[in-house]
Amino acid sequence: MKIYAERRAAFARSMGENAVAIIPSARHATRNADTDYEFRQNSDFYYLTGLKEPDAVLVIAPHLEKQRVIMFLRARDRTAEIWNGKRVGIEGAVADFGMEAAFPIDELAAKLPEFLVGAATLYYGLGYEEKLDRTVLDAVKNARWQVRRGGTAPLTFSEPGTSLHEMRLRKTPQELDAMRRAAAASRAGHEAGMRATRPGMWEYELEAIIEYQYKLAGAQDTAYPSIVAGGANATILHYNTNRDKLSAGDLVLIDSGAEFDVYASDVTRTWPVNGKFSAEQRAIYDIVLRAQKAGIDQVRPGRSFNAYHDAAVRTITEGLVDIGLLKGSIDQLIETNKFFDFYPHRTGHWIGLDVHDVGRYKTPDDKYRALEPGMVMTVEPGIYVQADLDVPERWKGIGVRIEDDVLCTTSEPDVLTAEIPKEVGDLEAIVGSEALARV
Repeated sequence: MKIYAERRAAFARSMGENAVAIIPSARHATRNADTDYEFRQNSDFYYLTGLKEPDAVLVIAPHLEKQRVIMFLRARDRTAEIWNGKRVGIEGAVADFGMEAAFPIDELAAKLPEFLVGAATLYYGLGYEEKLDRTVLDAVKNARWQVRRGGTAPLTFSEPGTSLHEMRLRKTPQELDAMRRAAAASRAGHEAGMRATRPGMWEYELEAIIEYQYKLAGAQDTAYPSIVAGGANATILHYNTNRDKLSAGDLVLIDSGAEFDVYASDVTRTWPVNGKFSAEQRAIYDIVLRAQKAGIDQVRPGRSFNAYHDAAVRTITEGLVDIGLLKGSIDQLIETNKFFDFYPHRTGHWIGLDVHDVGRYKTPDDKYRALEPGMVMTVEPGIYVQADLDVPERWKGIGVRIEDDVLCTTSEPDVLTAEIPKEVGDLEAIVGSEALARV
């Protein structure tokens, strides 16, 4: 638990001594009737505690002389634990999770005001959970009433993410280890999918093969719903219906990543269903691969966050001109966003506890921030030739995206997912190899 204690201490220092923070866990969410969705912890709460239970609230109160780190959580309950599993309980929160004090979650409303008295600023994210908002606002009102003849109660609300999310943006060695494990599980899944691909299989079959390997590799879950998009479905950026049949002569785009110890990977690979790229598919794939490599090369300390997007956009625009899908001056095409018909999204995002992880992309003066060692981002250019574009028919319906997770180091970019095949020769060698072996 040392790493979590260090994070809490760093967050407390960023708040200042005259403040208090309230960080809630996630709650169970109803899927239907009396069935819940599988529980996934709130990322901020997990980052500061390591606890994976629902219905808990962390209070960090550096203004107090003692009991500065407090948790409210579910008490031990023999009957409930027989049905739903063991709980950490009040004693466990102190003994095993490093809390200085712990109380049953049912006592939150009654006890919270005493932890607010003496603080001028309350770090709490309003608007995410209405019931807890009411509890917190009532506690603030109560605390203000208590100090009406002297003392301090919170008069200012501040968003915890202003400092907490900056902490999360720079990954520690422990976090990077989890992300490498997620990347290794993703490699197992994608390679299994490549080997198994054959014309006539269903998108959902490929999805099942890939995600099965994630679990075999130790991943607890997928980091997001998998995209398995055959043919023209690959031109739908967030397609995840995954119910169509894969056809010979089409490409299949897989955007899927494993989650390990709550840390995400995010990977996209595109390969031919029959194991061989057509001339048009190969031409577009080569452009996207060049664009991705140009983008990855910009993931270096001191470079602008936007530098890798700019590099990818220029490479894609040049490539589209080369194959005749765009015409004109490269600079003018970029300046007027003519590439946007084929490449309508950014080249990447932060990744960590969340697949689209927290952290600002720009400084307060609206300039893209400089990259720093420890930041991890995706690099994911693509080209999507929609059926309604005014281009020759042979190009329509081709969608290609290639995505890797890249760590900014003190020097060269470190591609966490580099072992997953993406070179044309490697893909054509592996795709369908398992299906052929069965014949």
